Amino acid sequence: MKLLLPLLLLAGVARAGDWPQFHGPNRDNHSTETNLLARWPAGGPPLLWRAAGLGEGYASAAISAGRIYTAGNISSNTILTALDLAGQPLWQATNGPAYRRAQPGARSTPTVVGDKLYHLNSEGDIACLDTATGRTLWTLNMLEKFGGRNIQWGLSEALLIDGDRVIACPGGSNVMMVALDRHTGKTIWQTPGTGDKPGYTAPQLITVAGQRQIVTMTSGSAIGVAPESGKLLWRFEMPAPYEVNASHPVYHDGQLAIFGTWGRGAYLLRLKPDGDRCTVEQVWHTTELDNEHGSVVLVNGALFGHADGNHKHRHWACLDWATGRTLWTSDELPGPRSGALTTAAGMLYLLTEKRQVALAPADPQKLDIVSQFELPAEGQGPSWAHPVICNGRLYVRYSQYLYAFDIAAQH
Repeated sequence: MKLLLPLLLLAGVARAGDWPQFHGPNRDNHSTETNLLARWPAGGPPLLWRAAGLGEGYASAAISAGRIYTAGNISSNTILTALDLAGQPLWQATNGPAYRRAQPGARSTPTVVGDKLYHLNSEGDIACLDTATGRTLWTLNMLEKFGGRNIQWGLSEALLIDGDRVIACPGGSNVMMVALDRHTGKTIWQTPGTGDKPGYTAPQLITVAGQRQIVTMTSGSAIGVAPESGKLLWRFEMPAPYEVNASHPVYHDGQLAIFGTWGRGAYLLRLKPDGDRCTVEQVWHTTELDNEHGSVVLVNGALFGHADGNHKHRHWACLDWATGRTLWTSDELPGPRSGALTTAAGMLYLLTEKRQVALAPADPQKLDIVSQFELPAEGQGPSWAHPVICNGRLYVRYSQYLYAFDIAAQH
């Protein structure tokens, strides 16, 4: 199996759409790719290349304008790495210290807008870098600046960019969320404290009946914030053992699904804007699909994801969006703790924390795995980074490595 992509093939790669931040352009974990293999060869799709030396961690890949960016722990530092589309290193830069406590490794995926990259390390350092050179343009520590509080397993959010604003959640007693000028790092607004620490999720922008909102999970709730002012629009209590709210909300058509581990399950909330205010009401709740941190995707009216089973029975599950009814559960590829996924062209791309990669239709009737393979056992720790599909490739980060697989049906 060849590890290097021939230059001729590389030159022919069409950028149908980039993946410039965590969970893609819309932060919904959906790829717009269509010309993809419906099944993989025995042993998995062709490996185009493998990049090493990225440092330990669980950060996924951001892909923009012919470059790939990720983060990892190297020695005592959090290191950001830029690669070209052949997997060759372009530069490396430091964003503060490495995270060395429980489950050591970099967490947050970089966010790329134009010629600037934004990254939050697990100790609160926000850095803005030049994408071409890795040169630091500005940096600050949001925990120190805003009286923020770190969380047991380290800050993990991927920074959100809204126009000229960088959105982050220091989760302090007095400041829950902040907006910074993305060119200078200067403070634009602050959301007063809600009593919560940060969650482990990434904020998202949604629009409900014309009202724009930033939604995210905190250590004890789901919240909605006005992006122009930082005003808290609503808060829905979501207490979690060990303050672990790590599953990203799913938004569709005025409703927001949220997920809590240790048997807390899934909730569907209806958002009801009224002028510059908004209220929420619970539509349904089920203890099923208590996703931990691998995320959930919505495809054709069904929610798919890995369920924690109250830390007793891990499995994959599917719920009906409208009613919360369990459509199926499956013990295939359960993973001892968690599993991540993404979706494209009506298929699910599954990754267990034991390096198993699988392909299955997003079928509300059953889990039917049509292809699977294992990543090489050359790294260490669990394979928790969320997979990425971009320009006919499947990117999977594991330990200090990034693998690029060819999943295009035609070239």
